[in-house]
Amino acid sequence: MKVAVVGAGAIGGYVGASLSQGGEDVTFIARGANLAAIQSAGMRVTLEEGREIVARCAAFGACAEAGVQDVVFLTVKAHQVAALAPDLRHLCGDDTTIVTMQNGIPWWYFHGHGGALENTSLESVDPGGATGASIDARRLIGSVVYPAASLVAPGVVKVIEGRRFTLGELDGSQSPRLERITGRMTAAGLKAPATNDIRGEIWLKLWGNAVFNPISALTRATLEGIARFAPTRELAGNCMREIEAVANALGITFRVTMERRIAGAESVGAHKTSMLQDLEAGKPLEIEALTGAVVELGRLTGKPTPHLDAIYAAVKLLAQTSGLA
Repeated sequence: MKVAVVGAGAIGGYVGASLSQGGEDVTFIARGANLAAIQSAGMRVTLEEGREIVARCAAFGACAEAGVQDVVFLTVKAHQVAALAPDLRHLCGDDTTIVTMQNGIPWWYFHGHGGALENTSLESVDPGGATGASIDARRLIGSVVYPAASLVAPGVVKVIEGRRFTLGELDGSQSPRLERITGRMTAAGLKAPATNDIRGEIWLKLWGNAVFNPISALTRATLEGIARFAPTRELAGNCMREIEAVANALGITFRVTMERRIAGAESVGAHKTSMLQDLEAGKPLEIEALTGAVVELGRLTGKPTPHLDAIYAAVKLLAQTSGLA
């Protein structure tokens, strides 16, 4: 299977290296020092158990250099998708599938959703609908990324915890292409269950991420620190109740309790969220897909989100004053 991984950061590196070790023909699309490191020394990944794998794969700086692929794993941050979306066509033949691996509410959320909001374009994640216009939604398989990993140096990834990636068709079907991709991922040592409710899976992870990421950036605290400090644990709970009301208005029911979701975040330990890592690295913050989209959806569904609004405003100002807006 010819596979392109667009965005060779922590998650892209982990997925691409694993698939390469599993025998797939993997090509990385990267840039800068990361591209140079992969071209010279391969993608190096230290797994959770301490074992290192090295994937010596092709790596290019542009999609047009890689050619048509069977599957494209889109692993860049949500705010980076719009700029590269038009170039993905160079990787796509008639039957190419694109697996989206962004945190938060994706640009395609209301495609095939049904109801009053069918085909609504969220300004927070797809201003003007540009991404939706560039990428044929029929190619898409959604996913939820659960592992925690860090890009510790160019071309070098350390997996902190987890190997589960839940995948699902936008229409909830169990398609042959979904079975093929999850099967190859599983053969490569990853956990890749298929779901018939990818939106529900997205909300379950977002339930915590929309809160813990901005709080961590504002306080510089780890997941463990936020969950074990009573005032921030209470703040997270207040925000999560608001998020649950928005999700419920969209037909989503969480299968776990709020306390269990918070405990899950706490159990990750002294791990810095991706937003805090980006802040410390001087990179743009992934605010809109994680928090801004929920605020926007609250307006669309008529559900107030005052606690989340306050955190959203504060982290947006943090990005601006840090020169990362």
